[in-house]
Amino acid sequence: MTMYNYHTHTFFCDGSAEPIKYTEEALRLGFKALGYSGHAPVPFENSFAIPEERLTEYTTAIRALKKQFSNQIEIYLSLEIDFIPGVTKRFSTFVDDCELDYTIGSVHLVKSTDPDGLWFIDGSEQKTYDNGVNELFGGDIKRAVKAYFLQLSQMIEIEKPDIVGHFDKIKMHNAGRWFDVSDKWYTDLIKETITLIAEKDLIVEVNTRGVYKGRCDSFFPGLSELKFLKDKRVKLITSSDAHKPEELILGLIAANEMVTSLGYKETKVSAILNGFDC
Repeated sequence: MTMYNYHTHTFFCDGSAEPIKYTEEALRLGFKALGYSGHAPVPFENSFAIPEERLTEYTTAIRALKKQFSNQIEIYLSLEIDFIPGVTKRFSTFVDDCELDYTIGSVHLVKSTDPDGLWFIDGSEQKTYDNGVNELFGGDIKRAVKAYFLQLSQMIEIEKPDIVGHFDKIKMHNAGRWFDVSDKWYTDLIKETITLIAEKDLIVEVNTRGVYKGRCDSFFPGLSELKFLKDKRVKLITSSDAHKPEELILGLIAANEMVTSLGYKETKVSAILNGFDC
């Protein structure tokens, strides 16, 4: 089976190592392709995104790797771009300015009715997730989760990223405490989102990071969601969302096996991206 990873973070954002270390590890693992997808700059103070003043340095570094390793591995330049309505730049701005090979669109911060409030649904702390539900949504988990899926749907409609990143990551810090992922209201939101993704003919990533970090007992998305994705004939890629070189391979074999067990077949899902289709 072809091995690749199109979701990779280096020390330009919240990853741990310089880009070449990931390429060297990918070569050691026999990868066919490696995509670098640093967190795109956002217009507020943070600890996870590429600083605006280092964006050119990042793109130059990845292009240098493309040239250096052109006969050994396919290297691609991307960004994982956050969508926050009225706050973040249009995806097309990054595509044009950085000449990206593809885009990953993700929602990590959810707008609330508080004009200054953003609910951070990611990171390593459940406390941050819980505080957001309580302080920004009055403890109403349904309202909070619906706000997440509304924002995700807006991103899909408006920005149309090539890849939709970890679209059900909202379940991670929930960890079965606030709601059950089998609750009808939640599965209805999942199905509505998948239907929209299918209509826009976007690619969904099967992201393994939550499992190997011990933060979730299933991939993003999990098996039940993957079955509905197959019913809707949505194309998939698998990724480890690596923040360290040694994370490039983590969970990918299991994810590939899960996807193929559902009847997906390995193929080119775009002009450059390897993945799975029905």
